[in-house]
Amino acid sequence: MTWLRSVLFNAFFFGFGATYATLILPLMLLPRRWLMPAIRFWAGSVVWGLRVICGVRLRVTGREHLPTGGAALIAAKHQSAFDTIVWLWLLPDTAYIVKRELLRIPVWGWLMWGSGQIPVDRLAGASAMRHLLRKGREAAAEGRQLVIFPEGTRVPPGEYRPYQPGIAALAAATGLPVVPVATDSGLRWGRRAFYKRPGVLNIAVLPPLPAGLRRDALLRRLEEVIEPATQRLMQRGAVDNSVD
Repeated sequence: MTWLRSVLFNAFFFGFGATYATLILPLMLLPRRWLMPAIRFWAGSVVWGLRVICGVRLRVTGREHLPTGGAALIAAKHQSAFDTIVWLWLLPDTAYIVKRELLRIPVWGWLMWGSGQIPVDRLAGASAMRHLLRKGREAAAEGRQLVIFPEGTRVPPGEYRPYQPGIAALAAATGLPVVPVATDSGLRWGRRAFYKRPGVLNIAVLPPLPAGLRRDALLRRLEEVIEPATQRLMQRGAVDNSVD
């Protein structure tokens, strides 16, 4: 059953996604405020498809720490491709920090560019950091919610990767408090995994860390709150999976 559900979901995800992305391309000719609601609708359809087709139910705790509008800086654990989608649905005007090579993806890469996501060339060194900080300040000034994955890439459940200093530089440049987020998304939608496993996919939004922390202190505090919270979610997720 999991195999069949995964086949149906992947057909929906890639088939509907490609068709829908093509249909909304003309919105790039209009101001960005017209494009973002269309992209949010697509992100919501993915959450809906996971629940209806695969039996993956999303549970978000700590919603009171999420902004309903205005600038914010989200530092999210990254285990799954789902993490790159869900914040488009949870937040009103998201600006992801993304790898520049993602903009080369036909259609969806164009939409990322048109919707004002922030690409970073990880091989460009200091110039990439200057670009990130300039674009981050611009997005914050526009009242957008920046989402960055402090590990810098997807990390499978149970593995560890040191947090990268980009989040600290972005926090200093924008002056925003950092909202840490834990997740167990990799248990349901694994990295490069075909199967989408039924159960509860957890996202825990944790209390924001104060603005103005020094780089080392901020990175240390982020790891101290995100990593244990992620472990707790994965332990709970394993129990949920056994029940399902």
